Amino acid sequence: MNKAKNLAFSYSFLLPSYILTIVLGIYPIMWAMRYMFYDYKGFGSARFVGLANLERVMTDYQFWDSVANTFIYAGGKLLLSIPLALILAVILNWKIKGRNLLRAVIFMPTIISTAVMAVVFFTIFNSYNGILNQFLMKYKLIGSAIDWLGVDYAMLTIILVAVWGAVGNYMLLFLAGLQNIPEDVYESSSLDGANKFQQFRYITIPMLGPVMQMIIMLAIINALKGYESIMVMTDGGPIGKTNVMFLYVYKLFFPPAGSTASTQIQEFGYGSAVAFVTAVIVGIITILYFYGSKRMSHNE
Repeated sequence: MNKAKNLAFSYSFLLPSYILTIVLGIYPIMWAMRYMFYDYKGFGSARFVGLANLERVMTDYQFWDSVANTFIYAGGKLLLSIPLALILAVILNWKIKGRNLLRAVIFMPTIISTAVMAVVFFTIFNSYNGILNQFLMKYKLIGSAIDWLGVDYAMLTIILVAVWGAVGNYMLLFLAGLQNIPEDVYESSSLDGANKFQQFRYITIPMLGPVMQMIIMLAIINALKGYESIMVMTDGGPIGKTNVMFLYVYKLFFPPAGSTASTQIQEFGYGSAVAFVTAVIVGIITILYFYGSKRMSHNE
C-alpha cells in the first residue's frame, strides 16, 4: 500500500509535464497526421483527398530544392562549428588568464534570442549600408559593396551566422568532456615522450568519443531544423537560394503577409503532408547517424 502511495505521489509531480507533452506535442502531431489526407485551407470544411497531398510533395520542386538547401546549410554549419568548438574548448581548458571570461563571451550567443541575433547580423551584412561593407571599403579592402545577402553569398552568410550562434554551446559540452579526462593519463604519456599533438590525437580525441557522438547528433538535428535566423535575414531568398525545409513548412501554415493574394491562403492539408515528409527525412538521417556511430564504437 505504501509502495503504491509513494508511486502515485511520484507520478503526481510528472503529471504537469505529461499534460503539456500531450497538449503541445502529441496532439498537434496527430492533428497534422490527420489533415495531411485532406484539402484544408484553415476555414470551411475539409475535403478528403487521400494520398493526393503526398503525391504533390513528391513532385514539388520547391520543396526538394529546400531539402537540398537544408543539406548544404547543415553540412556547412557542422563542418565549421564542431571543429571550431573543439579547438576553443581545448584552448580554454588550459590554465590561461581570463579563461572564464572568454568562456562566458563565447557562450553568450547561445542565450541571445535568435530573432534579435538575426536582426543584428542583417544590419552588419546589409548590402547597401551594412557595417561590414562600410568597414571593408573604409580600409580599401574592397572596391565596391559586396551583396552578402545576394545570390552568390547568402548561403555562406547564414552559415556563418549559424556557426556564431552554435559554437558556444558545443564548446561547453566539449569542455565538460575534457574535464572528465584524468590528468594522470597526460602525465603518463608525457613521461613516455608524447608531445602535445600526440596527446591530442591519441588521448583527447578517443576519450572524447562518446561526447563527440552526442554533440554531432545534436548538431545534425539542430541544423536540419533551423530556420528562424534565415527567415529574419533572407526569408528564404534570394530566389529560394536559402529556403530550407522547415521554413518552407512554416510558410505553408503561415504565409507571409506581404505576399500576393494567391499565396496568402493557408494550406494546412498540404503543409501537414510536407511536415510529415520533412520529419521522415530528419528521422532517417538521425537513425543512419546513430546506427553508423554505434557500429564505429563497437569496431573500436
